[in-house]
Amino acid sequence: MVATASANIRIVLVEPAGPLNVGSVARVMKNMGLHQLILVNPQCDYLGEEARLMAVRAADILENARVVESLPAALVGCTRAIATTGDDRPLATKPEYPADALPWLLEAPSALIFGREDCGLTNAELNYAQRLIRIPSSEAYTSLNLAQAVAVCCYELYKLVLNPPIQVNSLLEVNPPIEVNPPLPPPRGEKKEPPPWEENKETPPYFPQGGNEEEPPPTPPKGGMKKNLPQAVKEEDASATFENLEGYYQQLETLLLKVGYLHPHTAASRMAKFRHLYNRAYPSVGEVAMLRGILRQVEWAIGKTHPIGPVSDTLDQALPDYPAQKASEPD
Repeated sequence: MVATASANIRIVLVEPAGPLNVGSVARVMKNMGLHQLILVNPQCDYLGEEARLMAVRAADILENARVVESLPAALVGCTRAIATTGDDRPLATKPEYPADALPWLLEAPSALIFGREDCGLTNAELNYAQRLIRIPSSEAYTSLNLAQAVAVCCYELYKLVLNPPIQVNSLLEVNPPIEVNPPLPPPRGEKKEPPPWEENKETPPYFPQGGNEEEPPPTPPKGGMKKNLPQAVKEEDASATFENLEGYYQQLETLLLKVGYLHPHTAASRMAKFRHLYNRAYPSVGEVAMLRGILRQVEWAIGKTHPIGPVSDTLDQALPDYPAQKASEPD
């Protein structure tokens, strides 16, 4: 379980300015069993003496940290993201308590995003996350230090790893439901009397296992009892990654600008609403492919910018940006 959480969850710091903070983050990550640190356009020397001083024996976290230029680049490969916010600005997504939202990250490749020390994350950056969390604090001083906020969240994740939530299905497998007042078996050697509605049906005698030496106990079916094992998730049913969704958002915005539904001065705010919509829906790879297939067909219909072809929602045709197609030549 610890290895799974460590492999799934990455800590993303957006434009951190304090090397002491970055070093402290690396240390607490190693304390809590996490190792994936992503730095978005860092504003400090994260490998310098100050950062290493605070990291102590977690210098390897700093050395292996990945530096990217933008938040979308930090989220490549993730299907879930939670962002942190500490202010009371009006937000389309309601912030949750860490203990309520963080378990969701353990189930898939995920990111936990933290903002700048002085101003946090912008609204546009918050829109990349499906869920938001806010760490409750005293009204006397509500703002937490960056490293402290990371420590609180990493600790909550580590508690979940040590004591994962009990699943109802797991309980049923360990303790299957028992039948209340089950009927008792008939005495040895006696026939089980059929109920009145089955008088015309032949009922074989009941022999408990080992109860009659002449009649061997019934043998179980070949291969043993079949269990309802979970099937592997099909590719099209897997959750869409952030890069899949970003490609769709760009294609959608381009089309809506072309048809006049969006205007350049309002496109950002309107597209933020589309992001909120799809963040709540958690679309799968196949669903994003279907949506992009629709956009491609609309683009052809309104401007014939693409050669006509059969409508396709398959992964290889709908997911890439404008897949190459050859125009059919006239006879």
